[in-house]
Amino acid sequence: MLYGSAQEWREAAQKRVLLFGMSGLGKTHVSNLLRDDGRWFHYSVDYRIGTGYMGEHIADNAKRHAMQVPFLRNLLMTDSIYIGSNITFNNLAPLSAYLGKPGDPDKGGLPFEEYMIRQDQHRDAEIKALLDTPRFAARAVDLYGYPHFVCDSGGSICEVVDPEDPADPVLQVLEASALMVWIKGDDAHTEELVRRFDRAPKPMYYDPAFLRAAWDEYRTETGADETQVDPDAFVRWTYARALAHRQPRYAAMARRGVTVLADEVAAVKTAEDFETLIATALDRRGEAPI
Repeated sequence: MLYGSAQEWREAAQKRVLLFGMSGLGKTHVSNLLRDDGRWFHYSVDYRIGTGYMGEHIADNAKRHAMQVPFLRNLLMTDSIYIGSNITFNNLAPLSAYLGKPGDPDKGGLPFEEYMIRQDQHRDAEIKALLDTPRFAARAVDLYGYPHFVCDSGGSICEVVDPEDPADPVLQVLEASALMVWIKGDDAHTEELVRRFDRAPKPMYYDPAFLRAAWDEYRTETGADETQVDPDAFVRWTYARALAHRQPRYAAMARRGVTVLADEVAAVKTAEDFETLIATALDRRGEAPI
């Protein structure tokens, strides 16, 4: 680890952390708070995916839909209008819309194999964006003069690495670049995330083997043909299973860094609060797991 003790962390002229865990437990909230402090560079992996590696896919998909409208088609064909996405750190809707959901086309669903192609594109983009972490950490100092760096990773980070492999190439790069910090939720947090997702289901990236197994199981359970599957119903059904699937993978990743609780993160109000929380996590590393 970059920091072997709380003292090393507190005395470090350059503090670098990578936050990971389930979406909705505070990674982006804390990252925004640190950025607003003025001394921290915020590197959003999801933003990098959507702008640096999948921006063309996203724009082409929007253009494909626009080309079905004669009025917009004429303007596009004459280069009279420009179509692009407006992704921000806090609005990743264009990326989610491109990933889509499989199922009934009349309900906005994609053919399953097209859906899997887009999932594979996301996997490739996420790995590249994660491997960009050390370059952006250096850029934060060299170009902008920020002494500290926070990498705000996506919830699917545990799907694109092998947490049990000590030689996983992506994890080796990440742990050499920043202190890995798992934001760990409890059963109550999981239940709330499931309720929130049920109200507004959104596309996500999943491990392909897990996803194909879930698709086959769901269709067997419901008896639905591929074109009859309700896209929202399928992703709702899959989401809770995905959280259970991800938990041990996050826990394995956390052995390379430290663990903080979601409730502890929720109590963070300032950059100083966060720095104290990480010092506490380093102090209790090696104690009984929390």
